[in-house]
Amino acid sequence: MHWVVLAFYLVFLSGCGTTGTVPVRDGSNWDSPQYHRVKGGDTLYSISWRYHLDYKSVAETNDIKPPYTIYVDQKILLRGKRSSKTEKEVNNKAIRKKKPVLTDTKPKKMTSSKDNLSWQWPIKGKVIKDFSLSGTINKGVGIKGSLGQRVNAAADGTVVYAGGNLRGYGKLIILKHNSRLLSAYGNNQEIRVSEGEEVRVGQMIAKLGSSTSTAEMLHFEIRVDGRPANPLNYLP
Repeated sequence: MHWVVLAFYLVFLSGCGTTGTVPVRDGSNWDSPQYHRVKGGDTLYSISWRYHLDYKSVAETNDIKPPYTIYVDQKILLRGKRSSKTEKEVNNKAIRKKKPVLTDTKPKKMTSSKDNLSWQWPIKGKVIKDFSLSGTINKGVGIKGSLGQRVNAAADGTVVYAGGNLRGYGKLIILKHNSRLLSAYGNNQEIRVSEGEEVRVGQMIAKLGSSTSTAEMLHFEIRVDGRPANPLNYLP
């Protein structure tokens, strides 16, 4: 009986390791499927953003190395344990033969250091939707603006996503500021930057559009290690 208990204990411990298991989540109750199948326009950053995950953990779990090349129809593990090395190699070889490559352009060296980011408001306007992770969930803030108003980078960074594949965000831009911090700008009418482009604080990156409620409002988010953070704690 003692041997049975010991064997069970060892099996339990072996399942508690972090390598190849569930990526770091933001601690909230937003469910995600086990896998995401890559579609045209997806990047590793946009996939991680959609499911509230840290892109570094998603990359590590799926054994994806910088510059984070992914492929159309590739299955990205979001929760659970990753498949064996042999299974991954077979899957990746089949994907490369069938579909064109989708690459997250490797970010250029940024001028702002990890602890020396200078923030400014992305648009001039009043906050009409507050940040909240309880009750009515809002993972960022809504800033009132006018149609066509210029949207600026809130800090130095690199464009890691520019498109319209994330439901509820409209035309969206995601900037990477350092290895931990990302910011997002949703409800745009027109995108003025491209993926891989390095931008400076205050640089115009988009023109404001309307949200699904027809309000002319910028949806602005900041995430730290994949977790939503209150932008008002960063903006001057």
